[in-house]
Amino acid sequence: MNQKQYSKLDVTLASVCRSCPVCRTARRRRTGLAYWLVNRVESSLCPFCRAYERVYGRKSHETGAAHQPQSDT
Repeated sequence: MNQKQYSKLDVTLASVCRSCPVCRTARRRRTGLAYWLVNRVESSLCPFCRAYERVYGRKSHETGAAHQPQSDT
């Protein structure tokens, strides 16, 4: 299995997004102000959300299985 390697910086930034209270609320509730804010701001301003998308292969407001880095198969 060929796994894509991510820089330590990307992994660290993505872990900040995982622990961010706004992003966690957006992932959990999928409605409200937190979801709207993360949905609008993530791709343009937040480096943590962009790193989360690179490492996990989904937007920071999207729910999914356990936090496992995306692999190239």
